[in-house]
Amino acid sequence: MSRIGKLPITLPNNTQVTIGDNNVVTVKGPKGELSTTIDKDMIVKQDESAIIVERPTEQKRHRAMHGLYRSLINNMVVGVSEGYKEQLELVGVGYKASVQGKVLELALGYSHNIYMSMPDEVTATAVTEKGKNPIVTLESNDKQLIGQVAAKIRSLRKVEPYKGKGIRFVGEVVRRKAGKTASK
Repeated sequence: MSRIGKLPITLPNNTQVTIGDNNVVTVKGPKGELSTTIDKDMIVKQDESAIIVERPTEQKRHRAMHGLYRSLINNMVVGVSEGYKEQLELVGVGYKASVQGKVLELALGYSHNIYMSMPDEVTATAVTEKGKNPIVTLESNDKQLIGQVAAKIRSLRKVEPYKGKGIRFVGEVVRRKAGKTASK
């Protein structure tokens, strides 16, 4: 039995779940509405305050999907009730970030600034305090989308191991390498 798949998904008081035709699960809450299509073989049941995902057989394919679909539904429930937040830190001399509407402007040491438009579901804010690195905060109700946007921003200037410059998640530990030693 899947350890993750067998756990019930508890619903907060302010969320509503509907299971439609073709296993389309829609979750509504104070932060918005999300929906996903579950494989037609999987069985999704709803109690008063919980959702249970079951698999019909012990086939390898069904076992693989059991925990996956339970996690996807749980991520939707958490997203519409609490939301997700990612913070990126820009480490480097002259690195800057600013937000105008839905456009994130980044100065990352290239000859030009990088302009990145945010999806409608993602809200970006940039904070720069004197003496500290700029921090870009992303907020959304969709865990997959916010992770994809954060990864795209991070890929613009990956952290290098010698000086530690680049874009990293707040709290991320970067393994540093020793540089060349001067010979006498």
